[in-house]
Amino acid sequence: MSTNKPKHIAIYGKGGIGKSTTTSNISAALAEAGHRVIQIGCDPKSDSTTILRGGEDLTTVLDSLRDSGRPTIADVSAIGFGGVLCIEAGGPVPGVGCAGRGINAAVDLLHELKLFEEFKPDYVLYDVLGDVVCGGFAVPIRSGIAESAFVVTSSDFMAIFAANNLFKAISKYAPSGGARLGGVIANSIQTPYASALIDDFASRTGTNVVGYVPRSLTVAQSELYGQTVIEAAPASEQADVYRQLARHIAGDHPVSIPKPLNAPALKQWAKQWGDRVFGGAAERRLAEVV
Repeated sequence: MSTNKPKHIAIYGKGGIGKSTTTSNISAALAEAGHRVIQIGCDPKSDSTTILRGGEDLTTVLDSLRDSGRPTIADVSAIGFGGVLCIEAGGPVPGVGCAGRGINAAVDLLHELKLFEEFKPDYVLYDVLGDVVCGGFAVPIRSGIAESAFVVTSSDFMAIFAANNLFKAISKYAPSGGARLGGVIANSIQTPYASALIDDFASRTGTNVVGYVPRSLTVAQSELYGQTVIEAAPASEQADVYRQLARHIAGDHPVSIPKPLNAPALKQWAKQWGDRVFGGAAERRLAEVV
């Protein structure tokens, strides 16, 4: 049982970009290394910890609050692979309320239940939806809950757009005690230009890339079994990629305040990359059509 102060880390990213898969594999790698880990899913879809639990269902904090009023830790948690304590904040009833507020309610309840004093984790990972960084979704970085935040992105423009918005939120709250950026995790690397594009975006925004996760069939196959790669394919190269990320996060990684691009600068940057990747072919085709 750990006696050290736990390290709280938020991992943000656009929905569907692979942030939950990345977060769960990092949690599994930390657990495999002997650490006590809590993963808190802060996504209304409530599927952050699924591959840590063999695909089993888990009652969310918000559902339990609505149904019983005063849940216990046992009511809203489950032990997953390697002893990772899995919790899902949950979301509002469809059409009612704000998804972001659920994170606030869940974090408040977990503190009231003295979760962190009871479980004594080494690491607490918050897996947070980063499409819309409203006040609710910004809770982990705004309220001093997380010491640092990592942003998962691919080379797709909408993922970069979401990452830039997250940089805006971090740069707003960091000077007043909010979380600082630990770095960018480049995910789903497949095309020859993907790493260079994300490297360039990181350089333009005063940040750095801390890991490159290749797009891999091993990930998809592991998820079919409801497992992380660390559990399903521990000897694979993909598992070692996640272990390397986990070691970086577990270490005394540097943090910074990012310098997000404004809207015109981001669009211009994207256009320049479009020209580099397609050689202006797309623009020429558009001109021919017009």
